[in-house]
Amino acid sequence: MQQHVAAAHRQAAETVVAGSAGGGAVRVEVTGGMDFQSVVIDSSVVDPSDIEMLQDLVLAALRDAVEAAQSLQADALAEAGLGGGLGGLQGLLGG
Repeated sequence: MQQHVAAAHRQAAETVVAGSAGGGAVRVEVTGGMDFQSVVIDSSVVDPSDIEMLQDLVLAALRDAVEAAQSLQADALAEAGLGGGLGGLQGLLGG
């Protein structure tokens, strides 16, 4: 069981997922191990008079990427037979 979990974690840690905002104008890539790989910003959203909008888009893309990475990790654990990360222990914890 531990080998399956370790393999699932390794696979997720090596897999790159993306988060985006502004219809794809800002895109962030991160691995399932939370290693951020890149940030791409379309020049159409770079407006020196509205830096706050760009900051909001970057933050939204980061959050989207983190959510995708967390989902990847949860899926990897489910595939390893630990649905939800707790397997058969959920009932013991009141879940």
